[in-house]
Amino acid sequence: MSKLKHTKSLALFKKAKRIIPGGVNSPVRAFRAVGGNPIFIQSAKGPKIYDVDGNGYIDYVLSWGPMILGHSHPAVIKALQKACERGTSYGAPTPLETELAVMIRKIYPSMEIVRMVNSGTEATMSAIRVARGFTKRDKVIKFEGCYHGHADGLLVKAGSGAATFGVPDSPGVPRDYAKNTITLPYNDLAAFKRIVEKDGKHIACVIIEPVVGNSGCILPRPGYLEGIRKLTTKHDIVLIFDEVMTGFRVSFGGAQKAFRIKPDMTCLGKVIGGGLPVGAYGGRSDIMKMVSPEGPVYQAGTLSGNPLAMTAGIETLRILSRPETYKQLMAKSAALEEALKDAARRAGIKTKFYRAGTMFCTYFTDKEIYNFTDAKSSDTAVFAKYFSGMLDRGVNLAPSQFEAGFMSLAHSGADINKTARAAYETFKEIK
Repeated sequence: MSKLKHTKSLALFKKAKRIIPGGVNSPVRAFRAVGGNPIFIQSAKGPKIYDVDGNGYIDYVLSWGPMILGHSHPAVIKALQKACERGTSYGAPTPLETELAVMIRKIYPSMEIVRMVNSGTEATMSAIRVARGFTKRDKVIKFEGCYHGHADGLLVKAGSGAATFGVPDSPGVPRDYAKNTITLPYNDLAAFKRIVEKDGKHIACVIIEPVVGNSGCILPRPGYLEGIRKLTTKHDIVLIFDEVMTGFRVSFGGAQKAFRIKPDMTCLGKVIGGGLPVGAYGGRSDIMKMVSPEGPVYQAGTLSGNPLAMTAGIETLRILSRPETYKQLMAKSAALEEALKDAARRAGIKTKFYRAGTMFCTYFTDKEIYNFTDAKSSDTAVFAKYFSGMLDRGVNLAPSQFEAGFMSLAHSGADINKTARAAYETFKEIK
């Protein structure tokens, strides 16, 4: 099979590298984990993206999750066009902010009060600050393989041993920031219990991706999230669910609805802006009343709640609220899962496929994946070949073994069948 031409993308990448760090504005886009050079996108419509060289791809990255309706959904685009005519930013309150907040609270009852921000990083950073202000404690627990944005206190890796205080995971992060972050293995309730029983009176909050989407797609063991909820309640620790990725992806009400667990605070992003820059955090009213101007915990943003993001979000949630939407999304996701598993079986290649609602990941291993250490043991070199083979056959996956894929409402049965054929051919090529 002939290789697709990426002449224009390569030229643009060379130009970008002269003025942008690594030629990209977010590291994973550089294709370092899979080799080769990134493709530069010209446009997108429905389930497909099109690069500057005219190649089309069935897209399972979907702007890293938010395009759950598919790209350029007509209703969202129409609403945005009208909003643009009224102005793009006011730096003042609008009715749209309240309308979207009410919709979010109805879907996520745990978010009794909601504050809009501009990104997932802002949401998680702000939620932790509020939790610290509320509890008057400093320490934070996070989990290996979970990514909560690039705030200093969250770019922390585990120290020696399974339950020790963290060390900076990036130059530029002061050790004084890292010392207040405890990093634990995901799915290890015993390790969590040990540190909480030992140091609970100093721990302000626990932040967790209830399904880990930044190590691929790692599901919680039965009883794990329930155990965390029980222990955080016992020690008056604020439990924060980072649902920037899982929100609206695991189910309409996110992972908290799917697993029937009520966190104290929730962070959302991506989907609630219909693809525009947006984030939100919220939770119990007694905690959220700490936020300025009602309370003493300061957080602000000129573009927070901007009319374009609110408009796109409102329109997106209206469509997601229709009863048939999630039936279709889940059916398509299940069909893709079975098709990819079948392709691997027929090709005689060992894979582990995991899915949570509309997010998924294929690992090249015969071992179960329970945490980041397990994920790292999968064959990333084979994944790189898989990625390249799929891209060459017109299927766009995340350029990293440690990122989830996503299904959209716009993907068709024909798209799924083409994806399965591409996977089978690629698996055979690899084997």
